[in-house]
Amino acid sequence: MGGFIQSSTMRKFAMALSGLFLVIFLLQHFIINLTSVTNPDTFNELSHFMGTNPLVQALLQPVLIFGVIFHFAMGFILEAKNKKARTVSYVKYNGGANASWMSRNMIYSGIVILAFLGLHFYDFWFPEIVHKYIQSHPEDATRYYAETIAKFESPVRTGIYVIAFVFLMLHLLHGFSSSFQSIGWNNKYSKALKGFTQAYAIIIPLGFIFIAVYHYLNH
Repeated sequence: MGGFIQSSTMRKFAMALSGLFLVIFLLQHFIINLTSVTNPDTFNELSHFMGTNPLVQALLQPVLIFGVIFHFAMGFILEAKNKKARTVSYVKYNGGANASWMSRNMIYSGIVILAFLGLHFYDFWFPEIVHKYIQSHPEDATRYYAETIAKFESPVRTGIYVIAFVFLMLHLLHGFSSSFQSIGWNNKYSKALKGFTQAYAIIIPLGFIFIAVYHYLNH
């Protein structure tokens, strides 16, 4: 039993760390994408840098991909372990009284986000790989803005992006703050930190929604 508790704790700790890593990436991704609204030239410059810098491509990108795979794989493992650990007494469990809707449905919001990431890779990452390594086009530092806004010409695709970021908001509202609990953060700053995580969980997804809708309305 002790071994199970220890391994469960370590799984939650690893899940939390990978989630915090992805939250940092999400902020960086949002800042770059926001420049597509404020200054297309800056967006092209930043996108070109991220797409051609050897450090980003050879180190940060593989680490990011591993982080995404690890976080979602660990989420599914934890969900399976939690279900297996439940006993008959679960019949008496009133989920709504003991946990928020968001915490009880993290796996479902995670599945929606994972499906969206598949679409996002299909829209941006795979075409980038094909452009650079398969078709071997010459570098064009001005192409990124046009390629981005072209993805939001369709109301269906824009709607999918909006829905995905709503689910991301729900996922973050519970997951971001609980990550700090999982790594043992419990001090006088905990209340302020929770407020920050809640604000982040709302503002950043709404920012992505704004970007998608803005490009749809102005394409």
